[in-house]
Amino acid sequence: MATIKDVAKEAGVSVASVSRVINKSPKPSPATIESVTMAMKKLGYRPNANARALVSQSTNTVGVLVSDVSDPFFGTMVKAVDKVAHLHGKHILVGNGYHDEKAERKAIELLINSRCDALVIHSKALPDEELIQYAEEVKSLVYINRNIPQLAGAVSHSITIKVPISLPSTSFVMVTPTLHVWHRLTTLKTWISARRYRDALKANSINLSNSYIEYGSPDSDGGEKAMTNLLTKSLPISAVVAYNDNMAAGALSVLEENQYRLPNQMSMIGFDDGLIAKYLHPKLTTIRYPVEMMAEKGSSDCTFFI
Repeated sequence: MATIKDVAKEAGVSVASVSRVINKSPKPSPATIESVTMAMKKLGYRPNANARALVSQSTNTVGVLVSDVSDPFFGTMVKAVDKVAHLHGKHILVGNGYHDEKAERKAIELLINSRCDALVIHSKALPDEELIQYAEEVKSLVYINRNIPQLAGAVSHSITIKVPISLPSTSFVMVTPTLHVWHRLTTLKTWISARRYRDALKANSINLSNSYIEYGSPDSDGGEKAMTNLLTKSLPISAVVAYNDNMAAGALSVLEENQYRLPNQMSMIGFDDGLIAKYLHPKLTTIRYPVEMMAEKGSSDCTFFI
């Protein structure tokens, strides 16, 4: 593999001159720039990105953490960040957290160690205290869909949404992930999570036991499992609140297999307004989650771009 010394010898210039050309210094003459460029091309030399970052104090990269990039929801988020990054001549590095605390921590540490100039983070498993520490360490960081009061007004901040919903039915169940995560439904400006589910219903004069909460992975398989477990309890149920559209789709398939007529016998609401919601039958009532808009705003708000 060619080195910077090889390039300097081939171009007939000093190593310092090659370094200036690589780092786009205004000092080299056009002739030097041309000879060095031709030498690098001939030798197949690629500048060391880490070395250039040490000189320029910038890697021109934005780190993005999502739960699973194969999920269309997070694919949309990544695309939105990438769109903003490219407008500023930057590139992105993507890490997957898989709704797991250790995986999220490892991915964030990798992005930081890769000297990303800014981070856009969608974290569900890590505690607020740890995310605050990252915010203090990274010069430009935005959390998507994570409300951390201690970061209010700080350079590193959160972008969330709050959606008021009405609760017309009297027997709600919640189909929710097995993990301790923030849920994205709110009523009376109160976030609904598994632990706050009963409080949200109580605020609407609906009192139900914990038996009405069932857990599963945040995908269609998890929705099937959760809905199956709910039906085995033989509870009086009139409505289902699903964590996302994928879980709703899985729950819906179980209800159809058990000959429930929707929406006559059972109401269901999902979250995200993902592509799958469009093709379910009957059509799924869902709440549109503006992840693309939030990701674009989060990326634009990074001081890295200012």
